[in-house]
Amino acid sequence: MTKIARFHWRPPFEWIAALRFLREGRTQSLLIIVGVGVGVAVIVFMSALLSGLQANLIKRTLSSQAHIVLLPPEEVARPQSGNLTTAQPTALNLQKQGQRLRSIDQWQPLRERLAAWPEVAAVSPVAAGPAFAVRGDATKAVTLLGIEPELYNRVVSLADRLIAGQLRVGAGEVVIGSELARDLGAELGDKLRVTTAGGAGETLTVTGIFDLGNKGVNARNVYVGLRTGQTLLDLVGGVSSMDLALHDLDIAERLAARIAAETGLIADSWIRTNAQFVTALTSQRVSSNVIRFFIGLSVAFGIASVLVVSVIQRSKEIGILRAMGATQAQMLRIFLLQGGIVGFLGSLLGSALAGGFLMLWQMLARNPDGTPMFVIGVEPGLVMIAAGGASVVGILAAMLPARRAARLDPVVAIRG
Repeated sequence: MTKIARFHWRPPFEWIAALRFLREGRTQSLLIIVGVGVGVAVIVFMSALLSGLQANLIKRTLSSQAHIVLLPPEEVARPQSGNLTTAQPTALNLQKQGQRLRSIDQWQPLRERLAAWPEVAAVSPVAAGPAFAVRGDATKAVTLLGIEPELYNRVVSLADRLIAGQLRVGAGEVVIGSELARDLGAELGDKLRVTTAGGAGETLTVTGIFDLGNKGVNARNVYVGLRTGQTLLDLVGGVSSMDLALHDLDIAERLAARIAAETGLIADSWIRTNAQFVTALTSQRVSSNVIRFFIGLSVAFGIASVLVVSVIQRSKEIGILRAMGATQAQMLRIFLLQGGIVGFLGSLLGSALAGGFLMLWQMLARNPDGTPMFVIGVEPGLVMIAAGGASVVGILAAMLPARRAARLDPVVAIRG
């Protein structure tokens, strides 16, 4: 009978030696794997926590404002000579002109054009200006905003922030903030009179009360239909601004500059409007990156120190392997593999620890109403980067001990 040859795969010599060295010094190996795991857990936990915190802060900051706001260009006063009949030069008296409420020229074609841009998620025309809200003896200065609810809700999720009523701003209807409702003593169905500085006024019925999480906005903003706002602010057929929502918040400043250059309008991005807030976020990212760097550095020194001790303890074994024909390259790979294995196993342990810490955080960090303080999610890419980074750090940390092991003289190493 014909015998069937069987193929038995055996791992390379370097893998066998590296795993055996790790098993023989299992206490040291376990300690450094735990150390790497703790470092990776801290990095992953901090990264996820920071990302969730910043996303929550940005969401709260932008809950009541657009990503980009387009405004008409400022009116500039032209200098005039004091005496045009004489050749003598005279001093010019130039004063900055007061800005009046104006409409954006040709705003309808501009809206259609911007809505077609792939970076823009929504464009909402707004007729906004100062006004007074009067109910009984109470009078409050407010900002009157005439909107198209369907479009505006895609920029600012006003409908989702209603605490009473509906986002209904038809003729004779108004939606106000919770603070303004409290100050005026108004509830759903009550009437209040809105009067502008030009003397125009209208009595409106409260159809909705919102809470955007900003006390100033809740006390100031009053929403009516676009046509009502245009009439009260003497902007018939016009709009005072256009609010844009973007798919990517980070390109707001760059896109605002592009729009301003192409249209001649003033384009204020949320980044410029909240400059101090953005600076604080940037500082937070930088400090977090510095902390992660030093954690990674401490992990690298921990791996290197353990492998240095391993080389010293196994000098005779290394000498015997070299005497039996192991090359310097093989010895180098043995210790590099140890560093990589330790880093990889530590990254798996650290990712599991980070997941547990994040679950515990979600359970303990709660708002007074019992809801999570903010949503934290661990992206698979973050875990993969942490695992790969820890493995690379392990290999780099093992470089010096590996070179030392490869350069050992077999005779000297065997003699001890």
